[in-house]
Amino acid sequence: MDRRESLKALALGTLSVGTILSATGCEVKKDTGEKKEDTGKVAGYGRTPAEALRDKALMEEKFFTPEEMKTITILADIIIPADEHSGSASDAGVPAFIEFIVKDIPEHQLPMRGGLRWLDLQCAKHYNKSFAECDEKQRMAIVDTIAWPEQATPENSQGAAFFNRMRNLVATGFFTSKMGIKDLGYKGNTPNEWDGVPADVLQQYGYAYDEKTLATCLKIEDRGKLMTWD
Repeated sequence: MDRRESLKALALGTLSVGTILSATGCEVKKDTGEKKEDTGKVAGYGRTPAEALRDKALMEEKFFTPEEMKTITILADIIIPADEHSGSASDAGVPAFIEFIVKDIPEHQLPMRGGLRWLDLQCAKHYNKSFAECDEKQRMAIVDTIAWPEQATPENSQGAAFFNRMRNLVATGFFTSKMGIKDLGYKGNTPNEWDGVPADVLQQYGYAYDEKTLATCLKIEDRGKLMTWD
């Protein structure tokens, strides 16, 4: 199983309905120009007025520092880099998702900030600079010590726990984004065409469509028209 297939399995196995619904929303519909009562609800977003106001407040807050966001972006792209199928985690907006989710689910805040600090301390000890300031080879040397929990030494257990959380958040963010859903090949509920009960089945049971039904109900070219009835 390659890297992308592994991440798909991880995402599909760990996503919860609550996480997806609280962390993602539908695209906002374009303004039609109609004047509507300001209820605080965003059209097409699928949130109650109270939820929409809470989301707005969370979006206006900042939890991570610019330096922390830089590290999060680097880590996200290490976990899901761009490939021939799609862009990277940062291309899909995963860092912004993580910034939002730690405010929406505050129990992520301490482990995430502590893990980012752990990374910088390890890099300072080995390379005398922060994780973001390290080159790719140096970063991967640190990541390799925490990316596989079963192989992590006791002194790296905190880093391994952080990386597990980070990997789960990145996979969740990516595979609930428009880019990630396209990458999965998920189509959702899509319309198809039905041209009636097959002729051989009708014949088997002695039935047939009358001409009126054929003319008004089973013409594929008229499927988008509103039907009128006698």
